[in-house]
Amino acid sequence: MIHKRFSAHTDCRLLGPALLLAQALLWGQTAWGQLANPAAPQLVEPIHRVAHEEPAGPAPQVASRIAHAKPQAPFDLTQRPGEHPLMPAIRLAQNSLQLFDQNVQDYSAMLIKQERINGVLGEQEAAYVKIRNEPFSVYMFFLKPNKGQECLYSDLPDGSKGSLNARGAGMLKRLGVMELDPDGRIAMKGQKYPITKLGLRNLMTELIEVASNDINFLECSVRTAQSKINGRAATLIEVVHPVERANFRFHKAELFIDNELQIPIRYAAYLWPAAPGQQPPLEEAYTYLNVKLNNGYGDADFDKNNPAYFK
Repeated sequence: MIHKRFSAHTDCRLLGPALLLAQALLWGQTAWGQLANPAAPQLVEPIHRVAHEEPAGPAPQVASRIAHAKPQAPFDLTQRPGEHPLMPAIRLAQNSLQLFDQNVQDYSAMLIKQERINGVLGEQEAAYVKIRNEPFSVYMFFLKPNKGQECLYSDLPDGSKGSLNARGAGMLKRLGVMELDPDGRIAMKGQKYPITKLGLRNLMTELIEVASNDINFLECSVRTAQSKINGRAATLIEVVHPVERANFRFHKAELFIDNELQIPIRYAAYLWPAAPGQQPPLEEAYTYLNVKLNNGYGDADFDKNNPAYFK
């Protein structure tokens, strides 16, 4: 699928967030509506025309031009004799992480997330994100529910934690841009994890760590199937812990790996049902739509003085 890009003669930094909001109105009738419905079989590809894109430099790798070798059938998830059911998934995740580190410098995406905090499931959030792996940097422009909210974060040159620059939406916009501790109370309000934990690489490393712990226990079943996310072919790996134990973080987890990009594009975890026969309640879910790899982002893309940001 070929995504539309702006003309090389267009200065995208001057277009501002307004164009992104127009995209949200078009997209909200399709992908957003289906994502809000857990029973929807797949999502609809949103119109990929976003603010702050950089036309200069090498073209980004989209799904139809990715350099990765295509996986076989599509992945080898064969369980070897005597090994834990999770081991094929761990091998796949480790290989995906290695390919990601070798081939991906940055990416953009539409992130849809929903989290349970202090026992209460929050509403879905949608944000356009730009992420650079080294040094780790994030820009977020929220579309729902706080349309216009912006966040900008970058590690310091020595790799240590930097500051979070954020501006609220609506009435909070009057407060201007605030410089916050990314782990502090204000930055963490309504968030389960700090912005330093955002992104595909952090997701992969966290899943490998959790699965590596779970292989120490036998109460686990794994199912794989072919599925689609937003029209893209993906391999579903479903992990179920039937009995609630202190050792396990979830009852059921669903991981969808893009068959071509070989990266996770959706992760959802569910808690144990309150009673037999009930549906497991959602604990957290993260979906990366319309991923574009290697956009050539530089320091200006994560500079709080970028004129395209915090307008």
